[in-house]
Amino acid sequence: MYRSTTPVLYLLKEELFIPPRPSSAAQEASNNGHKGGSREVGGRERVSPPRSSRWETRRRRTAPGAAAASCTLLFALALPGIAFTPPPPRRHGGGGASCPPSSHVSTSSLSAGGEGGETEWVKALLEAGGDNTPGKFEEEMKMKGLLGPNRGKGNTKLSANARLISWLEEEGGVYLAESSTWGEAPHPLAISTETVDEITNESSGRGLLARRSINDGDELLKIPLDLCLTRKSARRELGKDALQEGINEYLAVACQLIHEKFVKGEDSFYAAYMGVLPEVDEVNPTFTWPDEDLAFLEGSPVVAATRSLQMKLRREYDDLLGGPDGLVAKFPLRFPAEHYTFENWEWAFTMLFSRAIRLRNLQVGERLAMVPYADLINHSAFSQAFIDARESGDWLFKSGEEEVILYADRGYRQMEQVYISYGQKSNAELLLLYGFALERNPYNSVDVTVSIAPRTKQIAEANEGVEEDPLADEKLEFLLSVGRDQTVDFPCYADRYPVEMLEYLRLMMMTPEDTRGKPLSDFDYSRTISSANEASVLRSVVAAVKYQLGLFPQTEEDDAAIIKDKGMFRLFSYNQRMAVRHRRNEKRLLKRTLAALEKQIRNKGLDGEDLSRAEGSTLGEVLKGETRKQKTALEDKLEKMGLPIDLR
Repeated sequence: MYRSTTPVLYLLKEELFIPPRPSSAAQEASNNGHKGGSREVGGRERVSPPRSSRWETRRRRTAPGAAAASCTLLFALALPGIAFTPPPPRRHGGGGASCPPSSHVSTSSLSAGGEGGETEWVKALLEAGGDNTPGKFEEEMKMKGLLGPNRGKGNTKLSANARLISWLEEEGGVYLAESSTWGEAPHPLAISTETVDEITNESSGRGLLARRSINDGDELLKIPLDLCLTRKSARRELGKDALQEGINEYLAVACQLIHEKFVKGEDSFYAAYMGVLPEVDEVNPTFTWPDEDLAFLEGSPVVAATRSLQMKLRREYDDLLGGPDGLVAKFPLRFPAEHYTFENWEWAFTMLFSRAIRLRNLQVGERLAMVPYADLINHSAFSQAFIDARESGDWLFKSGEEEVILYADRGYRQMEQVYISYGQKSNAELLLLYGFALERNPYNSVDVTVSIAPRTKQIAEANEGVEEDPLADEKLEFLLSVGRDQTVDFPCYADRYPVEMLEYLRLMMMTPEDTRGKPLSDFDYSRTISSANEASVLRSVVAAVKYQLGLFPQTEEDDAAIIKDKGMFRLFSYNQRMAVRHRRNEKRLLKRTLAALEKQIRNKGLDGEDLSRAEGSTLGEVLKGETRKQKTALEDKLEKMGLPIDLR
């Protein structure tokens, strides 16, 4: 969803209709009819028909010569004292029904009303809807220079956007028109072909903007589930004999993505959707970076996760497609070798990781889906909006079908970019899977490795000078019972660290003096065990953070100097600029964690030299555990996503 180059905007035209003031008789009738009762429109109650009939109605409206092709249902506004000048009627086509033009307000006929008077009412009305005269929104974009030097003419991304909109309307009955119709409000969003990060000024690709003011809770989009790419659609398209039941969702949808884009091409039902999907170099997740760009991330835990993901994708490709028993060999007509290449496989997973949405409220349970149009929305760590699914229809009529839905989590001004949340993701996860990192990310963290020496009797005898820990075997058994390893990665945040890290270290720092004969399972490790134990725990975390900082070949000051030299910094590639920013932010975060730890040690009075021996010798020791590390915290997150990542 990130990265593009051309500053152009595609618009869904929308009009704000302000109806003429009703006659005095009509005004009186309206006032009388509005007291204590519900308002009717045109003598009929507004009841939305089922979705299937709405789709058919929309298609009929678009037929040439349809009388109601461009009419908009107008609601009578009974604003006392406001004089609206009625516009002349407008005819469409060969003499259909007439509709008034949009936003014709006679300011000369507005009388002074003082505070709360007529002028304020009209001003508030216009500000709420924005100036939605046809073409006005586009003209404002031109004035702001967002349509490029050629005003968007001949731009391929504009035509791709228009084709996507037409496909959604024609094939899915998705209402994206600029004006309201029976049971449908004007669509509030517009596709921008270029958005830019407000802090770094880096391109962030396509996005969706507010065409008018949006209120908290407003419905932003509805996409039929039948238009989405899922495991079900992949098995239907490529054959259930090839994609067996229970196949990983990522693998199944990846196969369909390659099939639709490279095998079928323009003959694909999804050709319009494929046309707006970016190339790999427009997204740039780290698992697609060349080695010279990854070298800029040396010292960062994201490098290990990147290597792991690269190996995983290669193994999955060989196992499913490329090997002698792969689908390419078994079904050469459906899986032609010239299209099912590893390069296209990598593209498919770039699309999946950066755009796929996990829908949690489907009738069959949670499913992964590629959702056209919805996947154009960019990520904000501060957004509380999430895309999900529901049964289509309204409170009265349910079609039995399902649709993807999104509601606004806050108000948006006209031309403001609309955001959703991809989840509480660190910058390492965003860079690995989405190809970008955020300067302001409250969920940013750095994995810190903690490894404890199991000083069993055998190890003590084999290593001169190593003292045996009488609790070593019991500690290892306890770790095994709770699913922990001797070497564990924990995410550290800007000013805090996880309670799980403290619990783990409190266990590993236990001495016979701490236990007093009790089994280790009797203790609550979420609480302080003893002053000596707590001092050893916090010092262990300090040592682990310092060790992680020492892995970076450059200092934070070095990175800051590179970024400050804007001329030199711009000579770096996009990947390299992202890497420098990311490693600097990781160092900042670790330094803040270190400062918070040292402050906590001082405030608790745990910095005395003899404190560690106050209740017996603490035999645990933090080791450099990167060579024995089994799985990073980031890899654990990926496994929960449904794609296990492992190091070999």
